[in-house]
Amino acid sequence: MPEGFPSYLSVDYEDGHSQSAADYPSVDEKIAKAINVTQTALSQYKNPAIMWTGGKDSTLVLYFAKEVADEFGYEMPPVVFIDHYEHFDDVTAFVHHWADKLDLDLIISRNEDFARLGASPGDEILVSDLSAQNQRELRDRLDHTDDTFVLSADSYAGNHLLKTVALNNTITEHDIDGVFSGVRWDEQDARKNETFFSPRHDSEKYPPHDRVHPILQFNERSLWDAFWYYLVPDLVADYPQEGYVPQGYDDLPNGLTPEDLPVGPKYFEGFRSLGTSKGSAKSDDRPAWLQDLEHTTERAGRAQDKEGLMARLRDLGYM
Repeated sequence: MPEGFPSYLSVDYEDGHSQSAADYPSVDEKIAKAINVTQTALSQYKNPAIMWTGGKDSTLVLYFAKEVADEFGYEMPPVVFIDHYEHFDDVTAFVHHWADKLDLDLIISRNEDFARLGASPGDEILVSDLSAQNQRELRDRLDHTDDTFVLSADSYAGNHLLKTVALNNTITEHDIDGVFSGVRWDEQDARKNETFFSPRHDSEKYPPHDRVHPILQFNERSLWDAFWYYLVPDLVADYPQEGYVPQGYDDLPNGLTPEDLPVGPKYFEGFRSLGTSKGSAKSDDRPAWLQDLEHTTERAGRAQDKEGLMARLRDLGYM
């Protein structure tokens, strides 16, 4: 991390404490807060980075960072895409396409141990074949005592090795002091007590850094409103500036196609929350933003073994 972290910061780690999305009732108020948090972060952190999964939440965070950087003359941070070996192909293609289109500095973060072993999701792997670091993580951090484990980004051990360890190594390699993340208060119980600037300073758990959460105050409905009335019109030249909410693949204005939009293709197919290709399922045949967002569960299509362990995973450094 940069020398002197965190003494050069003057961020309010209590900002957002005991709040919820209801404290920011309108989309405009939510956007104003996101801009404020983003501007504060870009002005204070020396080497920030943006976690980007290609999903809706992190794409909105990326949009705010780009708009604020352009408006106020800050350097645009690099974006970090964690390759956990189980992405949908079209999600990976989406990330690379828009990274090129927006001229982003894209860092691919992965646990290279599994590439070295030629391992694939679902393989049973000997712990003794892993690197010393990964063996320590399993033994000392996860209390894993078996001689083998099954590689899966949706499992407790797999999620930690494939995502958290990969991220921690990237933070160390690039001296990152502030990580922008797209978590929201309403998305998952383990995240409802987060603050806009969240310290991760325990060097026994992770390389010391802060998490920056510009969109805590959004809920699923307001997030999609921000997409169709702000993000898409600002990033797509031929999109109506007054906004337009498409009803499906074939309902786009001015001859545009879904591939022209910074909206992950799976959301058009009916997915509402994206994880691994095996651990995610669509909620409905309608696009995500047309579903009953207020009376159904956003993450119901996600692998539930990991969801049930979310608090423990976050304590280890997961988002």
